Amino acid sequence: MTANYLEHVNITVKNPEDSAELLCRLFDWYIRWQGESLDVGRTVHVGNDTSYIAFYTQPDAVENGCESYATMRMTNHLAIVVDEFYLIRERVMEEGLKMGEIHLYEPGKRFYFFTPDNLEIEVVKY
Repeated sequence: MTANYLEHVNITVKNPEDSAELLCRLFDWYIRWQGESLDVGRTVHVGNDTSYIAFYTQPDAVENGCESYATMRMTNHLAIVVDEFYLIRERVMEEGLKMGEIHLYEPGKRFYFFTPDNLEIEVVKY
């Protein structure tokens, strides 16, 4: 019997190709699939062999301007576990992305950054 795990999450962004390419550069991921999808939309799946993020957009997609932590069904952040914490942090800084907090306490170290779509990503090393 296989353990339960999260296969993917689907997030609406302005440009799925740009979002996917950014995460490929940062995390050494690859584009698993891309194509037309729901409501004349476009989706790009980016990740590794076991999980991925589906970045989606459609012509009528809008920014709602809501604070994610105060709004139901909004994504607050995604956490990605890495082996090379400082290498990933360096890549994020080289991309010129907005950095958030860094925490170096047990059970692991972590830092946060924001994509151009203002998606908060937590990078974790255990």
